[in-house]
Amino acid sequence: MHSVMAPTRNLIRDEELGTISDEDDSPSGKRSKLDRFPISRWELAVSLGVFLVFSSGLFCIYITMPAAELGKLNLPRSISDLRLLKDNLANYANEYPAQFVLGYCATYIFMQTFMIPGTIFMSLLAGALFGVVKGVVLVVFNATAGATSCFFLSKLIGRPLITWLWPEKLRFFQAEIGKRRDKLLNYMLFLRITPTLPNLFINLASPIVDVPFHVFFLATLVGLIPAAYITVRAGLAIGDLKSVKDLYDFKTLSVLFLIGFISILPTILKRKKIYE
Repeated sequence: MHSVMAPTRNLIRDEELGTISDEDDSPSGKRSKLDRFPISRWELAVSLGVFLVFSSGLFCIYITMPAAELGKLNLPRSISDLRLLKDNLANYANEYPAQFVLGYCATYIFMQTFMIPGTIFMSLLAGALFGVVKGVVLVVFNATAGATSCFFLSKLIGRPLITWLWPEKLRFFQAEIGKRRDKLLNYMLFLRITPTLPNLFINLASPIVDVPFHVFFLATLVGLIPAAYITVRAGLAIGDLKSVKDLYDFKTLSVLFLIGFISILPTILKRKKIYE
């Protein structure tokens, strides 16, 4: 583990983070921060190229839809929008299940890859249209595929951007990863199951702090199941939901943290044994 944290291989230089974290909130400070936008022209071109490839595939799927159904599509931004979308797409999902699932998956993965807000509404929609079992399978598959795409995109161009946006949080994450190299899967499972860190940040920062892909993938695939089940199940009773905040009350959060604690229990027991 000492080789991972050695200064010569330190993924985040203190002088970089120090310069960024000292920025003030004044207008001049914000302007100087924008002037030092960290992505080069080549990196920006690559990211735009990937975005265009995904967009083209998504566009090709949507233009094959019947015109009557295409006009009803919109990304929901509230529970009321989601109810309307569900009513509009229910018949289409029943009549053209394969085409609908393909479009649903493409949209979900696209949103997850490029950090577009609203995937929680897509998860609720899966529950409303497909039921618990099929809905959970769809959500976990798409969320894992989207997180994987985001992981590799961040590995390609994400280092300067993440360092620029979240220097302190990235420094903390790197330190925690470094301390838990021997039980990294357990720790990543804990992060995925509980809302300790946002999934968006985990997707972007994991390749930067050298989380192995197989650990990232397994933790994502397994760790997202509890939250996916909660969200998809709520989609069955979408008419009773008033806002997204209703999904994660104290009881639900307690259950998630309990499951997360179980996932890191082997690490705690190992440390206790070493101490003794």
